[in-house]
Amino acid sequence: MSASGHSTAALPGEAVNRRLIEIVRAGAITIGVFLSGFVIREPAPYELYMAGLIGVWALFGLRISRSIAPLLVLLVLFNIGGLISMSQLADLGDIPLYIAVSLFLALTAVFFAAVVETQPAVLPLIFRAWLAAACITSLAGILGYFNAFPGAEMFTRYGRAAGVFEDPNVFGPFLTVPGIYLLHRMMTGGLRHALMATAPFIIITLGVFFSFSRGAWGLYLGCALVLTLALFIHNRRGMVRLRIIAMSIAAFAIASMALLVALQIPEVAELFSERAKLAQDYDSARLGRFARYGIGFMMAVEHPMGIGPLEFGQMLGEDTHNIWLKALLDYSWLGFAAYFTLIIWTVAGAFRILFRNRPWQPYLLCAYVVLIGHIALGTVIDTDHWRHFYLILGLIWGCMALEQCHQAHQQGIWVKKKMVGAAGFEPTTP
Repeated sequence: MSASGHSTAALPGEAVNRRLIEIVRAGAITIGVFLSGFVIREPAPYELYMAGLIGVWALFGLRISRSIAPLLVLLVLFNIGGLISMSQLADLGDIPLYIAVSLFLALTAVFFAAVVETQPAVLPLIFRAWLAAACITSLAGILGYFNAFPGAEMFTRYGRAAGVFEDPNVFGPFLTVPGIYLLHRMMTGGLRHALMATAPFIIITLGVFFSFSRGAWGLYLGCALVLTLALFIHNRRGMVRLRIIAMSIAAFAIASMALLVALQIPEVAELFSERAKLAQDYDSARLGRFARYGIGFMMAVEHPMGIGPLEFGQMLGEDTHNIWLKALLDYSWLGFAAYFTLIIWTVAGAFRILFRNRPWQPYLLCAYVVLIGHIALGTVIDTDHWRHFYLILGLIWGCMALEQCHQAHQQGIWVKKKMVGAAGFEPTTP
């Protein structure tokens, strides 16, 4: 009796311990995602924190399942391609550090995917942490743009809002996932959710606008349109579709009014008219961005092992500004093949499950829409060192792994029912 009583009493304690461990894990993940919004210098707190977190997690049970393994393999092959390309250089300089950062960021994608698969409850926490970081860094960028207090200019670059980032062209895209997440809540949640989302939505929208990044503008607007279309297709009920249309119009009106107010400021209107041009001088000049694409692809044909990471910028004065060209030149043909396979696998695999009614479907949809936008944006900018891009990859692969687990569970139930039906009794565990 005492033994039985002891066993029974131990169960609540074990449950409490497991719950405490889950809370600690979720809190650690939340802090890591939050820190991804503060990268004003490298190495950033994000790198230092995530390196320690991944190391500790690996010691205490980080599990890479068969569903996540392809992501790990393809990203490792991508970085092996970088090592091959690095071998073409006589003077390495800081290139080993560059490849090390690439590999570290790849591991963060695998880490987030593995965590989401084993602890799906972290998904809302990840998005809320990302939203909090986006609001803070947006406010910093906006205040910096208007020089609202002494020293505020540290939150700008080239006269454009950069928030707590080194580059406005990374700051703007970082804000897209939280912005799309808020838009999703506005279109699918109740009136209270829509009202609560309005203020942070305006802040993030203004942050994207004041980045004066054409890529960020196109990404934000394109993702919003794709999200609206996806929700309209997914929901067949007339009243739901009417709500989506009404809320999307309301969100567009709110964003437009905020931008129109900003454009009443002459300096803002002047910079906007300059940045809104489809092609800038550095795009169409004799050795501008578009001309460099042709030169770079000819180099890639002649150098299947690459020319060395960052070497293109040393030779022509500007980086590739095209992730596909960068993969070829900085990561060799092997790296390009691995990256291309990864993108196709991710896009196809996630699309197959995109509209299934699952608890994680809203988070998958938001991440997927922004991933498609980043793939398109990658044709005019390098994204191989964007921390949030790897977070998006990890979220999508984590959701894909969750679907695999769900299907395996459903299959197990079906097999069990078939066994019961055939044998006429409930199978027992020996």
